[in-house]
Amino acid sequence: MKQSTAPNWCVKNNRGRFRLQVRDDRGITEQSVSLPYDWTDQGAADALERIRQIFKRYIENPDITLKIASEIVDTSSSHQVIMFDEMVSGFRKSRPQASDNTWRKKYVPVLSHAKRLMEAGRRPKDGHELCLEALEQWPHGSRQRQIMRRNLDSFLRWAVERGHLKRCFLPPEHQPEILKPKRVGYPLTDAQILRLIESLPDERWRFALQLCAVYGLRPEELRWLKIKNGSHGAELWSIYRKSKGGRKGEKTDPRRLHPLLLRDHQATVIDWKLESRLRIKEELPPLGMPGKGGEALRTYLRRKPVWKSLVKEAKENGEELTPYTFRHRYAKASHARGIAIAQIAEAMGHTIEVHMQNYARFKPDNTASIYAEANLSLAC
Repeated sequence: MKQSTAPNWCVKNNRGRFRLQVRDDRGITEQSVSLPYDWTDQGAADALERIRQIFKRYIENPDITLKIASEIVDTSSSHQVIMFDEMVSGFRKSRPQASDNTWRKKYVPVLSHAKRLMEAGRRPKDGHELCLEALEQWPHGSRQRQIMRRNLDSFLRWAVERGHLKRCFLPPEHQPEILKPKRVGYPLTDAQILRLIESLPDERWRFALQLCAVYGLRPEELRWLKIKNGSHGAELWSIYRKSKGGRKGEKTDPRRLHPLLLRDHQATVIDWKLESRLRIKEELPPLGMPGKGGEALRTYLRRKPVWKSLVKEAKENGEELTPYTFRHRYAKASHARGIAIAQIAEAMGHTIEVHMQNYARFKPDNTASIYAEANLSLAC
């Protein structure tokens, strides 16, 4: 077979195999890649389609090199044998901090989907395409999709760094998401909370709701309450350590709890003596499996008539009633009483940044009073 040439692109005989060479105007004098075909007429027929695919990828993506274009074609074909189960097994060993339960729920679903795609007849050509297809089953903007995307990205980077996958399978740095509007949690008023608690037949759940409202608890924290000896006597603490979203292995610190008592319709402060009742180990309701406290509270309340009426009130305000509503009340009431943001965030067990992301709407706003003053000045 004769050596073939064309302007900028040519193929040469390299020890009996095809070698593709390219010269272009990208500032690179010459690029070349070896092709896995013998320098024969049959090899030329096989190489032609591969060269066409490389040319297409190279022209469509001006930022990539000839080698990367060749890798994209190579890995999107059946030429590269990928031992996916072995890769997943090795990746699992590199994640000792992930419990078996976390691995099963937060890694296996997306890795199983990626495996099916990589072993299909038409393999994704690169990491961008693989991520798009592997994440299809989770809605854009959902927390579940964020988790699956983060773990798939980690897997692909690990696989590329160790040579199991070509570089073109690195996950995209930026992948657009159609974000769902952030859910606006409805903060119950003191009067609404009192109405709800008084309607409950189970004293254990009354106690639970009182604790959540007065201390701004996450429902899960009900099982993590402890009385400690502090510098000024007994102190109530939550020793629950919640995972910090997006920060691998980091958890929130235990914190001392500070009560913010409710008031009735006559503005009389209500003291349920909650700390004393905890000290004598008054019974709390069953909260199900660890981590399922919020679900247990939701399950108990969702069929209660007063709760259902409050759900409707929240919807009329364009907000959503959730088991965190008592925590929302604590944040809103803290702001209303002039407590500094740093102290509110500390009492609630999160950073100022997290607090502002979720509760900035409760900050006192003097815009209305400024306009009222402006109108008075006009009247004068």
